[in-house]
Amino acid sequence: MLMNDDAVCNTWYQALIARASDYAGIFFVGVKTTGVFCIATCRARKPKRENVLFYSDMKSAIDAGFRPCKVCRPTENACTAPPDVERALALLRSNPQTKISDDVLREHQISPEALRRWFRKHHGMTFQAYQRMLRVNEAMQSLKSGRNATQTAFDSGYDSLSGFGYTFKKLTGAPPTDLASVILIQRFTTPLGPMFVCATDKGICLLEFTDRKMLETEFGDLQRLCKARILAGENAHTRQAIKEIDEYFLGTRRHFTVPLDTPGSLFQHAVWQALLEVECGVTGHYAMLAGKMGRPNAVRAVANATGANRIAIIIPCHRIIGKDGTLTGYGGGVARKKWLLEHEGKMRQQSALAKGPSLPQG
Repeated sequence: MLMNDDAVCNTWYQALIARASDYAGIFFVGVKTTGVFCIATCRARKPKRENVLFYSDMKSAIDAGFRPCKVCRPTENACTAPPDVERALALLRSNPQTKISDDVLREHQISPEALRRWFRKHHGMTFQAYQRMLRVNEAMQSLKSGRNATQTAFDSGYDSLSGFGYTFKKLTGAPPTDLASVILIQRFTTPLGPMFVCATDKGICLLEFTDRKMLETEFGDLQRLCKARILAGENAHTRQAIKEIDEYFLGTRRHFTVPLDTPGSLFQHAVWQALLEVECGVTGHYAMLAGKMGRPNAVRAVANATGANRIAIIIPCHRIIGKDGTLTGYGGGVARKKWLLEHEGKMRQQSALAKGPSLPQG
């Protein structure tokens, strides 16, 4: 949202001048003279007060037509974890079975209160709740490998089997003796802002920007369709997806190989398959997809199925534009759609140049 409160804007401008790290991600400043937007810690030369606009969220700055500053890289650095959070996560990764209490955090000069606020803002839960989910995910993988519940419970840091069973059932919907299906969710950053990736044991089932409208509805639909609960954690599919998306943004990947798990109707699957066949650097429209499917009169149904796609970028609904060449709506925002299409156009051009000129026929 564009901020019009002069007092707030003046405070933010002073934070920009001072490169105040505690304001990183709190506001985004659009510089009218350069067309870029920055975060508070940007090292670039400071603009005059009359030449800036302040936004309370990144998406509003992007939607207003500002592009990310190449100096402070706001889409990445505004959403990455601050040092205290990174240190807490490192503690967690070093021994995921051990419960990290507030006292342990304080021993490492980490504020439990600040950690709690950051996790609530970026994950919708406290650090302790995040820990519990990771421990249950580790326990589930252990149980699937054949270990018994009692051994797994104590290895996971629980003092009793009953306490482990209660937490396990509360988070997964089933007791340890009856392994439930779960959807793992992981958050990561990209040059266009943070994204959530969700995966089952079969493959990726959701990939969306964290500020996407109706995201909570998508989570609810996904849990209903998969008959599974969403749990913080990662698996081979989430790690592969993040790696491939990183390569895509670097311009070194045009095709994705990560397995997909896309619950939906037969018609929706047909539309999503048709989307997958639209090549990187190429655009199409709904009528084209309908004709390709042999359903020329089902344009509206094709549009609805495209809108129901929960896997952004990989199932490339952003490549569908209006028949007249105008950019149509996109869940991640039209500005992101424009950026993605320009990015893919450059990749396609680079690929063509690398191949060299083709020889004349005949």
